[in-house]
Amino acid sequence: MKETTVPATQENKAADLRKEETRERARVLTPPVDIFEMAEGLAVIVDLPGVDKDGAEVRVHDDTLTIKAEPKCECKGDRFYQEYELAGYFREFKLGDMVDQEKIRAEMRHGVLTIHLPKAEKSKPRQIAVKVA
Repeated sequence: MKETTVPATQENKAADLRKEETRERARVLTPPVDIFEMAEGLAVIVDLPGVDKDGAEVRVHDDTLTIKAEPKCECKGDRFYQEYELAGYFREFKLGDMVDQEKIRAEMRHGVLTIHLPKAEKSKPRQIAVKVA
């Protein structure tokens, strides 16, 4: 059996030979994200189906929050035929100075990553005492 979705012609074969690969062809998906603001900071909820705790990576560098994740196939046995590959996830957010980057924490539960971004002390509201002059 042969796939005939794209007919092979001499032009297609010649064009493929002229292509120069300059970078790795990586396919990634942009995971859906919900962001909530609370009194103590922000909560970023990321849906990562098929990803466990070991497959998720959360990094902060140069005020940028980076989320990378790789799903794992739990299939048993030898692969006989494959039409698709599981793609990884990638998302980045620029953090401002309102986030205390040293206290960021993350947790994973049932394919949902929750990242807690606490507010920096200087961005929290504070009460100013009024003195009688």
